[in-house]
Amino acid sequence: MEANLKIDKAVRTYLKKVEQDQHLNLSDREITYKEFLSNRMLIVHSIREGIPYRLFKLIQEKTPFSEEEWAEILNISTKTLQRYRASKNHVFKPIHSEKILELAEVTSLGNSVFGPEKFYLWLQTPNYALGNLKPKELLKDSYGKELVVEELHHIDQGIFA
Repeated sequence: MEANLKIDKAVRTYLKKVEQDQHLNLSDREITYKEFLSNRMLIVHSIREGIPYRLFKLIQEKTPFSEEEWAEILNISTKTLQRYRASKNHVFKPIHSEKILELAEVTSLGNSVFGPEKFYLWLQTPNYALGNLKPKELLKDSYGKELVVEELHHIDQGIFA
């Protein structure tokens, strides 16, 4: 529960900075991480601003992906990711920020459908509806991510292929 409070606070702090930098009024309340991920306009502005490493680290902790997997998904080396961690004020480029938020969205949905442990197993298991690929293999690009999200929605609604 404390982890949720920590990421909620980090999201609010981050959004205040986005509002200031882009001269916007994005939210007038105490937004949560889950609400942030479901607000497409906040996501668009956040991608353009770039995700700071501090927020990425909290997102990373909520996902089932290792540092090596994150580096592969972001198409950067593990050493580069480690350099970003060592830098106090690193902000990811929009292309990387978009991928970070996509995986945060998938993880949030997957955890709500399965729970964290079962979601991780589901990501590792070949799926007939996804061409017998492991869902994790599809998360490297936006189209694959959309297929995974669609399949999670189908499972959540009890629709099986």
